[in-house]
Amino acid sequence: MMAARAGDESAFGSLVERYRRELQVHCYRMLGSFEDSEDLVQETFLRAWRKRASFEGRSTFRAWLYQIATNACLDFFARHTRRPARRQVAGSADPDGAMPPPAEIPWLQPYPDALLDPIAPSDAEPEAAVVAKETIELAFLVALQLLPPKQRAVLILRDVLGWSAQETAALLDVSVAAVKSALQRARPTLKEHLPAQRLEWAPATDPSEEERAVLQRFIEASERADMPALAALLREDAWQTMPPHPEWFAGREAMLAMWAAAMIGPDAAGDWRLLPTRANRQPAAANYLRTAGDTQFLASNLDVLRIENGLVAEVTTFGRELFPAFGLPLAL
Repeated sequence: MMAARAGDESAFGSLVERYRRELQVHCYRMLGSFEDSEDLVQETFLRAWRKRASFEGRSTFRAWLYQIATNACLDFFARHTRRPARRQVAGSADPDGAMPPPAEIPWLQPYPDALLDPIAPSDAEPEAAVVAKETIELAFLVALQLLPPKQRAVLILRDVLGWSAQETAALLDVSVAAVKSALQRARPTLKEHLPAQRLEWAPATDPSEEERAVLQRFIEASERADMPALAALLREDAWQTMPPHPEWFAGREAMLAMWAAAMIGPDAAGDWRLLPTRANRQPAAANYLRTAGDTQFLASNLDVLRIENGLVAEVTTFGRELFPAFGLPLAL
């Protein structure tokens, strides 16, 4: 620490790098975007380097970095106005069934599970392993993005990271009363937008046998363009969204109609191959398409599944932009 404060870049790098993964997860929760979270971690380290002489040891170095990262995210919101987009319904489900919230988060991106592995804590800072326990499901991320930035920061610090009201107030430079007030407003809003069956915020770190089995059946049925098999995997009130597009497909029949158009018949897009992966502690499938006349299957999209009671309740489809971050090839 003394060497870092004196301007030793190597010493400073050694100090901050051990916190890169958990700080990126923190920024990702604040921003909802994997790419923006990468940028904000770099911004955090630059700010920390410039302010290194100001660290006086009144808090842990980790807490100091979290303060810088949180303020960097809040500054990002001050520069970039982000508003959820109104969804365009592309199908209808049972009007009495569960429906997705009325807004889409265009900037939402998935987070590779490989980067969520816990960081081995030191004896001095056992809390460094907290990244393995944090909530990262897409449904939770979407609900977070509907909160004002300050409320979002308070809820993450208090309910996800487990910081005290006093610690949170000190980090945000506000009163304890302001922290408690923000949390009281944030919690009901968050729960209002979370699926009722997923109110427990901490999913298991490892995929369940059931999830693996459902994902494998989903992959096999998709590659065969087997609509009856896909129908058997979907809950009747399932839905599908496609950030950054505001369009969503509500209900099993609407989803199957859209999939059938891409998979079967003279107007089908081509042949499909899928690879299993994990995103946001959820099962996912990387889709590759081979069009007529091509010899390779090219990266197309990433489907992240939410599985409940052995059925697919939700599919969130992203583009191929983050395939490299998942260690996925762009062609097969």
